[in-house]
Order: sequence, then C-alpha cells, then structure tokens
Amino acid sequence: MYKNLVRPLLFLLQPETAHHLVFNFLQIAFKVPGIHWLVSKLHRVNMPGLSREIMGIRFPNPIGLAAGFDKDAKLFKELSAFGFGFIEVGTVTPLPQPGNDKPRMFRLPADQALINRMGFNNEGVQALKQRLKNRPPGLIVGGNIGKNKVTDNEDAARDYTICFTEMFPYVDYFVVNVSSPNTPGLRALQEKEPLTRLLTGLMELNRAGTPKPVLLKIAPDLSSGQLDEIIEIVTSTGLQGIIATNTTVSRSHLNSEGAVVNEAGGLSGKPVKDRSTEVIRYLREKAGKDMVIIGVGGVFTAKDAKEKLDAGADLIQVYTGFIYEGPGMIRQILKGL
Repeated sequence: MYKNLVRPLLFLLQPETAHHLVFNFLQIAFKVPGIHWLVSKLHRVNMPGLSREIMGIRFPNPIGLAAGFDKDAKLFKELSAFGFGFIEVGTVTPLPQPGNDKPRMFRLPADQALINRMGFNNEGVQALKQRLKNRPPGLIVGGNIGKNKVTDNEDAARDYTICFTEMFPYVDYFVVNVSSPNTPGLRALQEKEPLTRLLTGLMELNRAGTPKPVLLKIAPDLSSGQLDEIIEIVTSTGLQGIIATNTTVSRSHLNSEGAVVNEAGGLSGKPVKDRSTEVIRYLREKAGKDMVIIGVGGVFTAKDAKEKLDAGADLIQVYTGFIYEGPGMIRQILKGL
C-alpha cells in the first residue's frame, strides 16, 4: 500500500513538505487511544536472537533510526512503534537556527537517493531537552550534537560541550557530528588536531560523572590515511566507537539526470551503500573487535543490513531507505535477519 499509493502521493510534494505532513499526521493519529499498541503489534519483531548488548546497553534489535529524521525529538515515541531498536535525535545545536534556505532537500528516485543541505535546522537544545524528559522507559535514545553555524571552529568545543551537558541526563549515548557537509567549515573539524582537542574535552567532561558512550560520526569521503587517523584519535581519547557514515559529496555513478544531480548538499541512499560498507570493513580490520561501529548508508533490505553486519558493524541505522520503503521496512529487515 505504501509504495503503490502513499509514496506516489507524497512524492508529488516537495520532500520537506511531505516530511512535515507525515509528522503532523502521525502526531494526530497517535493521540487516538490504542493506536500506539496497534502499530507496535503490526510492526515490532520480538525475537531474543535479535537483541544484543553494545556499549553496556541492551538493544532489543540492531536496527535504529539515524539522526536527522526527528531532529527535535518531536516524534521519537511514535516512531518507536514501527519496530526500531533505538532512535537517534538531532543533530541539535545550542541555539535554535533555521538552517539553509529552501528548497534544501531533493529526491533522486532513479537512484533511490536524497540530496539534502538542511544545515542543522533545529529548535535548539533546550527545546529538545524538554521533550526528552518525557521519554518512555525502555526506549533507547541517542543524542547527536553539533555546533551553530555562527560559531567559529575555534569555539566549536563550547557548542558541543553545551549540548553534551544539557542532554546528558536524557540520552543513552552521544554522537559527535563533525561530518555534515552542510555547515560551512564543519568537516575541517575532522582534521587530527582540532578533532583530538574537541573529543578530549568532551571525554574529560564525560568522566567527571558516570560516563555515557560517545561515538564519532564520520564522512564516507575520507581517505585510508584519514581513516587511520580517525581510529587513532577515537582510541586515544577513549570514545566507544564510530558511526560510518554520513552523507557523501560525491556524485559518481548516478542514474539520475538534470540539474538535481548538481544540487549542493550531502547524498544519501543507495549510491552511498557500497562506500559506507567499505569504510565499515576497513575500520573493523584496522581497529579490531573492541571498537563499536554503527553502520549507516543505503540500507533498504535485510540483505543490505546483513552486508554491513558481516563487514563488522555492531548496529545499523536507516534514514533514506525508510522514506522509500515505508513503515513496513523495519519489520521486513528484522524478519530477514
């Protein structure tokens, strides 16, 4: 029904308009008594063999929702009913910001892909924190943190520290996002010196109390040498692991044609699948078994998820595949696994 009826109608709208329409519909629908139970009954797969303990957290299954879908934690409770083992909110910044000018998201149906240049549009960490206070027990939530566009890279650590401190009581793990291509200069923070300084400061703060897992989200466009440096930095600073990968700036081997291919922003979906799996495999071979790796990029089916798990991922996240495949996707993947 989704692919034959709902998706064609949604794809008549601008991607961001469709996103907000779906959010509004779900918020209204889930206010009806019994809807959350019914959706959960239809979509969740409760099999002991799917659960796993990673980073000291017991995940009911390995498939999570990637950051960016529910930036402001407006729908994480409702989305959990569709079978996700965990949900990552954000990317959040200290202050609210509108993001880049619209239009800023584009579909490439011939490639089952999206291009976005959202620019960390969000309502700020205080608004997100208030919503997370009402998190249902047992729902695993990660917090993806970034810096405001107006903050210079020299002061970036301050922004990450604010988000980390404010969200600390309300999330199960953190993700440091320095790999979005849509905030000017952000990817420069992946360089060895600034990244080491940033992560060292966060981990010192983390160890001041009862530590929570912290991961680094990286771009798929890094060279082998840069990946080696990332492994060294993550190991030396004491992070639990890496999320591989964010969107790509590459536009190679696309089937789509026309101006949309040249739109600025990060490309996600099927075209990034193989590269993200290559990065996962490289990280696992170089870093060994102890580093946690969450794989994301082009996961649409159980076969896609298994490829990443076989390459060395401990957990999987989805985003673009959820938009193209619809709400039944998570159940299909889990049953396939």
